[in-house]
Amino acid sequence: MASYRRTADLPQMIPVFPLDGAMLLPGGDLPLQIFEPRYLNMIDDVMAGDRIIGMIQTRAGGDRTRPKLSDVGCAGRITSYAETSDGRYLITLTGVCRFETGEELALPTPYRQLRARYDRFEADLTENAEAQAPPAARERFARALKRYLNRRELDIDWETAQTAPLEALVNSLAMGLPFEPAEKQALLEAPTLGDRFETLSTLLEIDGVEDSDDERPSVQ
Repeated sequence: MASYRRTADLPQMIPVFPLDGAMLLPGGDLPLQIFEPRYLNMIDDVMAGDRIIGMIQTRAGGDRTRPKLSDVGCAGRITSYAETSDGRYLITLTGVCRFETGEELALPTPYRQLRARYDRFEADLTENAEAQAPPAARERFARALKRYLNRRELDIDWETAQTAPLEALVNSLAMGLPFEPAEKQALLEAPTLGDRFETLSTLLEIDGVEDSDDERPSVQ
C-alpha cells in the first residue's frame, strides 16, 4: 500500500461515499460491494488515480438524494479490487487518515467531491501498534464485550482478541459491531486510540445494562 508520511502527501480533493452505519478507521479494512452507477463511475475514476475514497456518514438535513454530510470521515485507499460477471465491483478500502469535511466542490461528476482537511488527524499516520491499556481497563473491556456478544448471540475468536494489539482490537470491533450510526460517529471522532477504547468500553457497558430500573449510563 502507498505510504503516506504527512497529511500533505494525501490528495486534498477526494470523492466521498456517504454510507450510514459503515465506518472506516485508519488501518482498518472495509469490504464494499459497489453496484450503483454513480459509484461504479467513482471507482473507475479513482482506480485511474490515487485510489483514495472518503467514507462518511450523513447527518440530519438536506434532501434524500443529497443529504448533509457528517463533519468527520475517513479516507481509505482501495487495496483490493475485483469485478463480477454482472458488473458489480468488490473492493476493500484500507483506512489511511480521518478528515474534516471542507468545501464541497461543484463538479460535473455524478458522485460528490470535497476538500478534505486532515491536519487535526495527522497522528493517524503514525503507528500505534505498541499502545497499551492498563490491565484493569482491559479486564473491564473484556467483561463488557462478553456481555454484549452474549446478548446478541455473537461470537469472536477470543484467543486472537486476547493477544491482538490494542489498536487492531479496538478498531476492528468499532468497525464491525452493529452500533447505531451516531455511536459509530462517536467512535470515529474519538481523538486518540485511548479515547476510542474508552468510548467503545462505555458503549459496550451501556448495552450490557438490562432494561430494568437500573440507571443507564450515557456517552456524552
